[in-house]
Amino acid sequence: MPWHARLSLDLTFENHKTTARFEHDGPLRILKSLYPEGPAICHNVIVHPPGGLVGGDVLDVRVHAGAGTHGLISTPGATRFYRSDGPTTTQQVTLALDEGARLEWLPLEAIAYPGCLALNSLHATLAEGAEMIGWDVCALGLPTANQPFDRGSLTQHLEIPGLWLERSRIEASDTRLLESPLGLGGHKCMGTLWLACGTPITRERREHLLEMVRAVLGGEHGVQVGATCPNPRMLVVRAVAPLVEPLMALFQQVWATLRTEAWGLANTPPRIWRV
Repeated sequence: MPWHARLSLDLTFENHKTTARFEHDGPLRILKSLYPEGPAICHNVIVHPPGGLVGGDVLDVRVHAGAGTHGLISTPGATRFYRSDGPTTTQQVTLALDEGARLEWLPLEAIAYPGCLALNSLHATLAEGAEMIGWDVCALGLPTANQPFDRGSLTQHLEIPGLWLERSRIEASDTRLLESPLGLGGHKCMGTLWLACGTPITRERREHLLEMVRAVLGGEHGVQVGATCPNPRMLVVRAVAPLVEPLMALFQQVWATLRTEAWGLANTPPRIWRV
């Protein structure tokens, strides 16, 4: 029987500390709240013990960052969309930032296994003065294990209302999309990274951040990538690569640069990345 797992994470700022409280239903948990940067910034790890989703399963993650909070959220492993015999498998993430909140949404990749029927959705809203850095990374099949994405479909939906809407449906049978240079060009991994703000960024700040990010992207990394500011409240990096590892490594460098240049914070990666 499929399951519907829910997790609701609420961040509040109390006594100069960001505190995390959560409720859950089904196999979805917060592993632990950590404070490697002091009490103002709360690091959390979302754990899904089964490790993968089959036909009809739903993961529903909701995060509310209260006014003045700063949360960083990651995962210990990839989200795996396994083969389905008919029903769609869904991961839906809803992020809501109140005034002046900061949120870093940094999960590991989603993997679309051969034969999956998957929907991977993220919806974020930002109040005035709120800012977030996040990414969405997806790998098609397991090329190093000789399991190509040769059947099934994946629908990706990424939305920040009024700022960004990215929606794609990738059918394994659509070789024109998967192989054409006008599509994915044979690449098996794709990702979007963003800095989004509830208040418009000054032109000087946008240009500075874009310059610093493009300096990171200019090296040798085996990733086809570009960065732009599509509107006064966002910086977006989009990338494709043959494998997930070089893309994720590059995104981590961009995240560290944005953290320092936009927020004046040190590069303090989630502890789970070092396990």
